[in-house]
Amino acid sequence: MQKLLAVLFLVPVFFLSACSSTSPRDDASIAHQGSANINIATPESEIGKNSKSSSVAISDEVEQHAQKETDVWKRIGSDLRLTRDISEKTTASKLAWFARHQAYIDRVSDRATPYLYYIVEELEKRDMPLELALLPIVESAYNPFAYSPSRASGIWQFIPNTGKHYGLKQNWWYDGRRDIVAATDAALNYLQKLHKDFNGDWMLALAAYNSGEGNVGKAIRRNEKAGKPVDFFSLKLPRETRSYVPSLLAISEIVAHPEKYNITIKPIKNEKYFEQVNINSQIDLAMAAELSGLSIEELYTLNPGFNRWATDPIGPHRLLIPVTKTPAFENRLASLSSADRIKWQRHKIQKGESLGRIATHYRTDVSTLKQINRLKGNTIRTGHSLLIPTAQKPLKHYSLSLDSRRYKGLKSIGDGQRYVYTIKRGDNLWDIGRHYGISVKQLCAWNDISSKSILRPGKKLEIWVAEETDKTAKVVHVAANKTSSGKPGHISYQVLEGDSLWLISQQFGVSIKQIKKWNNLAKKRHLQPGQLLDIYTGTPPKGA
Repeated sequence: MQKLLAVLFLVPVFFLSACSSTSPRDDASIAHQGSANINIATPESEIGKNSKSSSVAISDEVEQHAQKETDVWKRIGSDLRLTRDISEKTTASKLAWFARHQAYIDRVSDRATPYLYYIVEELEKRDMPLELALLPIVESAYNPFAYSPSRASGIWQFIPNTGKHYGLKQNWWYDGRRDIVAATDAALNYLQKLHKDFNGDWMLALAAYNSGEGNVGKAIRRNEKAGKPVDFFSLKLPRETRSYVPSLLAISEIVAHPEKYNITIKPIKNEKYFEQVNINSQIDLAMAAELSGLSIEELYTLNPGFNRWATDPIGPHRLLIPVTKTPAFENRLASLSSADRIKWQRHKIQKGESLGRIATHYRTDVSTLKQINRLKGNTIRTGHSLLIPTAQKPLKHYSLSLDSRRYKGLKSIGDGQRYVYTIKRGDNLWDIGRHYGISVKQLCAWNDISSKSILRPGKKLEIWVAEETDKTAKVVHVAANKTSSGKPGHISYQVLEGDSLWLISQQFGVSIKQIKKWNNLAKKRHLQPGQLLDIYTGTPPKGA
């Protein structure tokens, strides 16, 4: 699991946005690569044969002491279990970095404020080392919206496949990798599994969390074959992993003895910050913010798993609300029916429209439209109406939604039209950007990729084009007037997302066979959004 450091951002805890900051690991980020399904060939008893176990049973006395602490940081610092050799070269280097960057420590503490108590409580329930509550500092600097070029997301930096393996749902509305409760549960499950795989050695478990079980297992077998020790510092591991574990040990040392390094850590109250409120149905997040007395930024910061302007219609039906605001929120919510929690609009289907096009226009998804309107397939009829959930506020109001965070390139959300472009063989970002009149930087920001990312045919890119330069998804009439001689009109049609040959043929009253012939389409060729098709509304010219 090679990892590149997620770009970090300097903002107050409730007003997180995407601004860069320096990282303690030389701008290298953590992104879980590989799968948790990797099998290590060496038996458990052999893997840990020469390793040093870091696990120590927590005592009742320590538990009581933890509850007396008023600051969660001190609670963590007073109960550290992992062996820290601060003279070890890499650990010493990371420790020196943290000691020089008070501002970084301040930002991390601000971001961790809503989450840290909950994570510490979950670790104690499982009798896991409290140092693991510091792992999101190394992973994401506790930025709930952190996203790496390797597609790792959230404070625990799960990549999609590993997230799915550990039960983190990911769809248009919701990404469980950013859900504080769900992702914490998944991360601790994963770490416990690794701890067991590596015979109770937390150092090796952490290394595997970073680089994958396979890499650590191979390194162990290589050392065993050579008769060498198999503790973490004796293994030949990827450079980033060799830096990863020492980073955690270094920040643990800072938390344990901040005064020793002339560091001040902003206190975080050793008490519950939020409640998990069952809302039972979908709700507009602007409405939820008003009901709870929170700003929209505060609500998204506590509930970063929700991608859009509302919660996922099929769940999870849960919101994290500050303890002090929960009673009032629950009372106000109880007075609203499920139907009143979302604004509804009726859309009369126009000729040539598809579910995909309608869903894109209203910032929803096809599956939601089908579910609400009880549609079994994608066929819709001109003149019929669809019931559509719509945002209560202008989309730019939802300032920490996925759309708002991605589409920073436009002056404001809603200044342009959103399109989905399917990558074809031979495409590159420069050509795509030139075609749509946008920059490569914008393309990368909107799609969470880097300018060096490999473009795989079939992958979809989201593109926003300002209205005045909108050059896609339009029907361009090239020569539509009929002459007295009966010469046919010709239409150049630019394919929309969700279009099919059948839909286009129905729109213009021609056959699929004719469209294929006019455009030399191969039998199995798929239509691409933005592709131009020649359509003849009368008798086509010779050769067409």
